[in-house]
This record gives sequence, C-alpha cells and structure tokens, in this order.
Amino acid sequence: MHMVIYALVEASTHDDALATGKSVFDRLVGADPHAGAVFDYYVTFDEEDTSVAGKARWGELPTAAPIDSDDGQDLLERGWEATKEEFERNLDRVKEAIDELSDEEIMRDEDLARHAFQKVGAYDGPTIFLYTEHATGIRHRGQLDRLLEESEELWIVPADVHF
Repeated sequence: MHMVIYALVEASTHDDALATGKSVFDRLVGADPHAGAVFDYYVTFDEEDTSVAGKARWGELPTAAPIDSDDGQDLLERGWEATKEEFERNLDRVKEAIDELSDEEIMRDEDLARHAFQKVGAYDGPTIFLYTEHATGIRHRGQLDRLLEESEELWIVPADVHF
C-alpha cells in the first residue's frame, strides 16, 4: 500500500530541505544502518522516472515548501488531519473491542482487536504521517505545536511511501 508522509525539517534553502527530507525517509526505509525499516521504499516528488509512485500516483505536490507558505500550510494540514483521522479510527476500534469482546477474544486478536491496540500506540509507520528531521513520528498536537514554535526555518517535504 502507498501513502504520503511528510518530514518537517530545518533548512535555509529548498535544496537543503529536500536533502534533509530524503535523509529522514532513508532512515524510515532502513537505508541508514542504525535505523529499522518502517516502510519498504519511498519516492519524493522531484523524481520523474517512476510510473507507480510519487507524481504518477498522487499528482503534483511541492518537492519541499517553507512551513509558513500556502503550500507548506496545505501539506501540514493534510499530514496532521491524516494522522488524527487514523488515530481516531483505530481508537474507535479499540473502544469497541473493549466494550464487546472478552479478554480471551482480545488476546486471540478477534476482529483484529490487538492490531488496533498496536496502531493506537504506534510511534511510526502507516498510522503516522508527520515526522521530525530525526525520523521521529509526530503523534500529538502538542508535539507538533512545540516544533512549529521552536523552529526558525522549518520546511515540509512530502514523500510517497510503500508499506
């Protein structure tokens, strides 16, 4: 499956932002020997030679945008809303499992209950759409707001990832 994720990075130029974003995505796909793979591969929106990912799948997106630009705000909103919606969807599944299933049924992963529990608690992967420049998933609004307030030259870099 494919999804678009976003790296929030400090940079002074577009090219620096894109390069830093790619290093974040490298870590998330395990290209860095000290990082575990969270996704199979990624394609940034500056790549032209693919027919199944990036622009070919999602259309034109900025390759990198200052967070305070219109494009940057649009990408940030898309990433945050997707994170929030995925969390709420999985949290609803967890609440339903607790209300309707026995402990034994949950332990057996009836209706993928334990899977939903894991997704609610995830720090990265398919339920997290925003990442810091250290490849850390942004899991709650306070964490995002703190990053936005403390950063001086923040850029957002999108990538199509496969998992």
